[in-house]
Amino acid sequence: MKQDAYELQDGSKIAVVGAGPAGSMFSYFFSSMAETLGLDAHVDIYEPRSFCQRGPAGCNHCGGIVSESLVQRLATEGIRLPDDVVQRGIASYTLHMDVGDVEIATPLAEKRIAAIYRGNGPKESERLDTHSFDGYLLELAQEKGAAVIPKLVTDLQRGDDHMSLSCADNWKADYDLVVLASGVNSRLAEMLESTAPEFSRPARTKTFICEFKLGRDVIQETFGPSMHVFLLDIPRLEFAALIPKGDYVTLCLLGDDIDEELMERFFASPEVRERFPDKVIPPHACHCYPRINLSAARPAYADRLVMIGDSGATRLFKDGIGAAYRTAKAAAKTAVFHGIDADSFRKHYAPLCNKISNDNKVGKFVFSVASLVQKAKFARRGVLRMTVNEQLDANSAQRMSTVLWDLFSGSASYTDVFLRTLDPRYIGSLVGNLVAGNIVRGDKPPANGESGHVQH
Repeated sequence: MKQDAYELQDGSKIAVVGAGPAGSMFSYFFSSMAETLGLDAHVDIYEPRSFCQRGPAGCNHCGGIVSESLVQRLATEGIRLPDDVVQRGIASYTLHMDVGDVEIATPLAEKRIAAIYRGNGPKESERLDTHSFDGYLLELAQEKGAAVIPKLVTDLQRGDDHMSLSCADNWKADYDLVVLASGVNSRLAEMLESTAPEFSRPARTKTFICEFKLGRDVIQETFGPSMHVFLLDIPRLEFAALIPKGDYVTLCLLGDDIDEELMERFFASPEVRERFPDKVIPPHACHCYPRINLSAARPAYADRLVMIGDSGATRLFKDGIGAAYRTAKAAAKTAVFHGIDADSFRKHYAPLCNKISNDNKVGKFVFSVASLVQKAKFARRGVLRMTVNEQLDANSAQRMSTVLWDLFSGSASYTDVFLRTLDPRYIGSLVGNLVAGNIVRGDKPPANGESGHVQH
């Protein structure tokens, strides 16, 4: 039977470190669940940034993509995104390869995606008609009663019956539960790893994100309502995308420790240069090299401590906001209805983290296969031909198109995507297109969908 010391009581205090989506959604769900149970507990959210500011002071170092299915799920929770949060609706993906391009339309309405700013945009962006996604979630948490403390947490210490939290200005406070939602770029996880031998922080890798200011008219003409994805034979590059947002286009490069050499090869490729006016890469308005999560924290909990979002477990490369939602809600439910000891989190929270981690293992295999496609021109021809033919026939099964869509957007689990590629009909169609796409044609014009640029 659980000790009362590990059950929240009226007057209990909870500290949430980090006001990104995971931290704000935990606070929102926790307050809603506590109210349902009649529990009078207080939540403090520690966040030194101001998401209403443009530029580095409000930036959350993220590409900013949210799926329509998540938007609908949040709406059922009472979180309805206002129009000024969504920068642009994304109606398609355009895949660029050296063998040609193809635009992939959304397979289903619920699989549409939208571009958002996690902060309030680049420093020089216009102040009209925009709202920070993270700032909006934080406002909802405050409306539920959470208090925001604009301080940087620098240390966590465990007491006999509490957690002690310290900030950079020598602020100290004690809490019954600490929720770590500060992401993998925070030094707190590193500090915990050095003081607790049984804990290992998430593995990380460096990425690159930047903003190009092109103006709405130019963006509409050159990019349209499409997210542009590149499948290029560049070592260590797993994913590259240009995402239109208002007056800006966001570039995200994900892979194995992005560095200057990789970036130079990416920007030098004709497939990238052709996307910009006059084939010239413009200077970027801002850039950063954030680290992203490659594996879950082990364990992502202890007595009076739980880690959520990127600090705990998140999806590999994709749908970080969706993982933040799932881990935040599961952690809040555990704390309110089960307890705040390690055993409660192990029974009721860890299964979700394990499910995400196991799916990521499949994701690593899927991306390794994608890397083989990047390296093999004959494979790229086959993938292009199969996708183009599907896009030209709206009544076709769209097997390759949906696999690519879900791989790019994160709309489905990696396990689901992988299982679909084992379908004999998928394999048969791919093999047929690999053969047809690589037949020596001489001077004969390519058959419809074998190469070249196709717009859906």
